[in-house]
Amino acid sequence: MLVPGQSLRCDSAGGKLFIFRQANQMTRPLSWIELDTDAIKNNLKNLRTLITGQSKLMAVVKGQAYGHGMLPVARAAVEAGADWLGVFHIAEAVELSAQGLRVPILILGYVPFDDLEIAVQNGYHFTVSSIPSLHRAAEIASMSGTQAKLHLKLECGTHRLGFSTIELDEVLNILRAEKHLSLEGAHTHFANIEDTTLHDYARGQLEQFNHMLAKIRSSGFPVAYPHTACTAAAILFPDTHFAMVRIGIGMYGMWPSKETFLSAHMEGRGAPHLTPAMTWKTIVAQLKDVPTGSYVGYGCTYRTTRPTKIAVLPVGYANGYDRRLSNRSHVLIKGNRASVRGRVCMNLIMVDVTDIPTIEPQEEVVLLGKQGDEIITAEQMAAWADTINYEIVTRIDPHAPRLVGLPAQAPDA
Repeated sequence: MLVPGQSLRCDSAGGKLFIFRQANQMTRPLSWIELDTDAIKNNLKNLRTLITGQSKLMAVVKGQAYGHGMLPVARAAVEAGADWLGVFHIAEAVELSAQGLRVPILILGYVPFDDLEIAVQNGYHFTVSSIPSLHRAAEIASMSGTQAKLHLKLECGTHRLGFSTIELDEVLNILRAEKHLSLEGAHTHFANIEDTTLHDYARGQLEQFNHMLAKIRSSGFPVAYPHTACTAAAILFPDTHFAMVRIGIGMYGMWPSKETFLSAHMEGRGAPHLTPAMTWKTIVAQLKDVPTGSYVGYGCTYRTTRPTKIAVLPVGYANGYDRRLSNRSHVLIKGNRASVRGRVCMNLIMVDVTDIPTIEPQEEVVLLGKQGDEIITAEQMAAWADTINYEIVTRIDPHAPRLVGLPAQAPDA
């Protein structure tokens, strides 16, 4: 029996590490992720070659490491030399700390008032983005006699979390008055660096950040870790690197956008080699012969034009296979593409395997990744679903096992 979060090494399945997040017993999963940790490490190493000076590298593992599995990715990143880990909420920091990861972990997102006590008393590095949160952190730190390790989120034009220029004087007055507040860092996020090859807006944001950072430093706060660079900025603009860069999507082997790829060539920066680290798989649940003129799935959105063999797969939009992929996407079976027919259901999809011979029940199917000479990328799936590669991978079923190791047969209990 396995408890949530427990892991088990299964030598009979190619030496993979099975990570069961929610199940309380070993059962054969209906879909699973195979994670190539060597790809994670190589991507980080290739991206690090672009980082200027002595800048630290933060591996961003929020959102279950963009759907890949937070713990195995975090371990691989640290082994590859990541200096910091970045998470969004405090529960992720707690989980990583409990697993013995000793590099600094920064909470990049909002920390609720009730959780600020946990953050301060456990010495977590955390982001503060509003005056009320700053006051509450100061109160907790003063009462406990503990230094609160703060990173200020600065509002530079994205208009999400962050202190505005108008608020900065009040922030500095609070920091002067509250001796238990330790200002370690300041950061911001670019609003329009991935979606365009024209980067005037990003340049304006960088100028605003530099202005606010200079004011903080001239007020007597050295700010050891200013950081602005995401993967796109890290590739395109060395002057965004500061003391630390935050590598997210690139670590997982995906480019932030085609515009970033094009801009890298236009800027003469070159294109670091990135290898996708995720393969998402399922199995054939049932095969059936469907006559000419028959409808497949809800809404009668697809009608066969010939005698058709349909394979039913036990995955659907509840598992992160987007409903917008209905009648648009493909899967891979025996190294061949099989078109999705009909609407994606909550837990099932149907695919046309008429031209793929000798398929058997429980045949392995690739939903995302490579099989034989064929590949389905997150970018292809994103185009079919009218979204971005980030959303494709981060929405994959968090309950599906993440398997670490060399490719092997479908996992058995």
